[in-house]
Amino acid sequence: MSKKAKSEKKKKSGKSKALRLQQQADGTVLAGGDGVEAATRPRLAAALVQAARSVRTLQSRHLADCGLYAGQDGVILLLAAEDGLTAGQLAQRLGVKAPTMTRTIGRMEAQGFVERRGSDKDARLTRVFLSETGRATLARIEAAGAALEQQATRGMSGKDIKTLLKMLDLLHRNLHRDGADAVVEESDEI
Repeated sequence: MSKKAKSEKKKKSGKSKALRLQQQADGTVLAGGDGVEAATRPRLAAALVQAARSVRTLQSRHLADCGLYAGQDGVILLLAAEDGLTAGQLAQRLGVKAPTMTRTIGRMEAQGFVERRGSDKDARLTRVFLSETGRATLARIEAAGAALEQQATRGMSGKDIKTLLKMLDLLHRNLHRDGADAVVEESDEI
């Protein structure tokens, strides 16, 4: 191969490598083990994970102002709607394991947000109730949620938001079909 042909090949290779790197960076191409373009892939999963992380990070900052950790707001909101749930019921509704919920309730009880009491009907059951401190955080939790939603939906129309909610609901239902529940319920995060 002549020097000129080698030079041209190198230029093309450099351009295609730069293009591949750009496509990998923006998520439109997945590199194979050898660095060659494997296939164009959608970025939905990556975008959802990143959006969820961003929401969780911002939510954690807002909740810290209330003295809460991420996930504890869900417990308070559930108990505000239906006080006196068991740890198992809370775990099931929040999609976490029972031991995770037990630790969360213990932490929240130490913080003064909830109280545990034995059941009047079944002495084997312990029910969780909001304390006055827990009830006092409701307005702040709702304000934090509103601020988060306002920031997250900046630049979206009402129609965009409705469509997004509809699509997220469909995605959620699709992921819970055909035994996917077992995978989701194994989450150990709250």
